[in-house]
Amino acid sequence: MIHNGGTNNQLGSVLKSMMENRSLSMRKLSGQIGMNTATISRIMSGKQTPKMEHLQKFSDFFDIPVSQLLEASGVKLEYAEVGNDLDSFAGIIQETLDFSGVIDQKQLIPRVKKELERYERYACTEEGQQIIHERFQIKTQHVDGMGPFIEHLTQMYEKISREDISDAERAVLGSVLLYFILTTDIIPDYIFPIGYLDDAIAIKLGLERLAELEAQPKHQKGC
Repeated sequence: MIHNGGTNNQLGSVLKSMMENRSLSMRKLSGQIGMNTATISRIMSGKQTPKMEHLQKFSDFFDIPVSQLLEASGVKLEYAEVGNDLDSFAGIIQETLDFSGVIDQKQLIPRVKKELERYERYACTEEGQQIIHERFQIKTQHVDGMGPFIEHLTQMYEKISREDISDAERAVLGSVLLYFILTTDIIPDYIFPIGYLDDAIAIKLGLERLAELEAQPKHQKGC
């Protein structure tokens, strides 16, 4: 569940504390992360709403979860009541779509499906598999705390690492993991704070595809 914290913006205090710990001025931080000094100043003073790309840069540099920066910005993400079944997962997605008010679900889902189809082919290559195993853990560290999304992705990663799955399952699992790792920005970063919503939809679509495969006598298609 997403709750907007309104004007209670603590992000400036969090950033100021981390900068002081490293003896960084705004100008020095600007040079380190490639962000305009004026932009940093406006974000810290609460005069500018940060984009996901801004929070990601702060997260990477200070080694702090994006979820912590989101909450400091006045957005609370609460997913404790969400189950692991597809209906609950779909509910989270729908709630977030309703919260945003600016995303056309009819256009978004087909675009995610198209990307997943492309990644299925890539997941069948040695390069695709290498990317999954080398970069999945690194990526999850930067989005720690993003509710059931990470739990589902971790389960998919554990499953794709097994040798007893079919080629078709490996292709579907790999497509979702590559989508998450390679960060295709179907939802622009400026639509704050739901930059990971398309990843969530990709997970749901992947789980549905896996359920379809389980219902088939044999998995004919795949790598």
